[in-house]
Amino acid sequence: MISTEKVTLSFGGPALFENVDIKFTPGNCYGLIGANGAGKSTFLKCLSGEIETSSGRVVVGSNERINVLRQDHFAFDEFQALMTVVMGHERLYEVMQEKDAIYAKPDFSDEDGIRVGELETEFADLDGWNAEANAATLLSSLGITEDKHSSLVKDLDDDEKVRVLLAQALFGEPDILLLDEPTNHLDVDSILWLEQFLFDFKNTVIVVSHDRHFLDRVCTHIADVDFQKVTLFSGNYTFWYETSQLALRQRQNSNKKKTDKMKELKAFIQRFSANASKSRQASSRRSLLDKITLDDIKPSTRKYPYVVFKTERDLGKEVLFVDGITKVVDGVTLFRDLRFSLARGEKIALTGSDLATTALLKILAGEEQPDDGEVKWGRTANIGYYPKDNTPFFLDPINLIEWMRKYSENQEEQFVRGFLGRMLFSGEDSKKKATVLSGGEKVRCMLARLMLQDPNVLLLDGPTNHLDLESITALNNGLMDFAGSMVVSSHDVQFVDTLVTRVLELHGDEFFDLGMTYEEYLADEARHARVAADH
Repeated sequence: MISTEKVTLSFGGPALFENVDIKFTPGNCYGLIGANGAGKSTFLKCLSGEIETSSGRVVVGSNERINVLRQDHFAFDEFQALMTVVMGHERLYEVMQEKDAIYAKPDFSDEDGIRVGELETEFADLDGWNAEANAATLLSSLGITEDKHSSLVKDLDDDEKVRVLLAQALFGEPDILLLDEPTNHLDVDSILWLEQFLFDFKNTVIVVSHDRHFLDRVCTHIADVDFQKVTLFSGNYTFWYETSQLALRQRQNSNKKKTDKMKELKAFIQRFSANASKSRQASSRRSLLDKITLDDIKPSTRKYPYVVFKTERDLGKEVLFVDGITKVVDGVTLFRDLRFSLARGEKIALTGSDLATTALLKILAGEEQPDDGEVKWGRTANIGYYPKDNTPFFLDPINLIEWMRKYSENQEEQFVRGFLGRMLFSGEDSKKKATVLSGGEKVRCMLARLMLQDPNVLLLDGPTNHLDLESITALNNGLMDFAGSMVVSSHDVQFVDTLVTRVLELHGDEFFDLGMTYEEYLADEARHARVAADH
């Protein structure tokens, strides 16, 4: 168990949160949510002891072990991947190191013999004999192939380093598990495996994530960071969202009824207060008016951008025909003889390796050419392309007003500022330099650029990456209302499943064009057989 008593944290200005009393109990998984900047990651650091609270204290059960998903991808560069995972159980690793050091001595004393006997007993009690096998299972389950288990962490790709650190956090059945964005850089199958792992986990989990499907699958409770408080709710993310929206509407409706009644009473008082025959009634209504109080509806720290994709013109019947295209990169076949068509209003999900889906979307957008075959677009298609890598768009140190003008036919500052405001860049934010934007801010700018095109076809490569839950929800809702055609690649299960009814899986020399929802595709036994064969 882990709990807080009157915890307050401030860095000199207004408190991020204050007087937080909350208890996290074993057997539950808590989703920690809140707007960007509300203090989710900071609260996790307070719980882990990485940051000292301004006042109050964090209480951890006696002899309980906390594991944290580390964010420093370079801290274990000189260690093997397998041993880095074992380090997730700090005491076990210490026992292993001390034991090996004694055995390596050229002279083995009686004291050494006694000590190593004690260590061997503790090693067995900590399930040390199965440690490397358990660590290997975690690595393999997270997509790190067995041939890389002995590699130094510094020799792994960045996304593989993240997976090693996640395996480290999960290792050894910790009593309390603190995870900050654990699904980042994971493919869909690794995310699904992690969902099942946490669903079966018997101890306490506290997790920050922007993946709604993940939060719905693993969370028994939601801890909401808002109004400088951390408030606990039972249920998963969708239940919290729907009930919170319902409660807000009820309070707003209640206030509207009260406001209407107050107007009616004020009008009567104003009309009849000077009338002797009505003065008693006017006095009674004044007394009633004084008793009416409006519910205090605080403005949440959450902000939702306004995402709407309008189509400049309707699509014709022929939108896209892909005729036998092939792409090979560094001797690896991403897809071969790929053939498919896209109909008016149809929305397709691309799956396969990120390299393959990105290459296909670049070809469809005209940014790359296939090695063979042809892409044919209909005459009415107005294509809007969202690339996975937006770095080239933000190299010029101009402010956001100037940046947005590059993509807007309407050059008036009032229009550009209004459009930026819709994407949560208001006031001084519109004067930020494009080169200093955060990942989420860049994505919102790219979405604004896309909306200005009024496309009737959207090609989207990882559009939810770097976005917070509020922005993902707004984008999701905007795309559900989009009347055009779409091809999308994303690891966000809920996002994709709400949009598509067809899945195109790229599988090297083969491809699979499947008329089903994304959830049905993920559960498809034939797909599971292909994934198993690949591993």
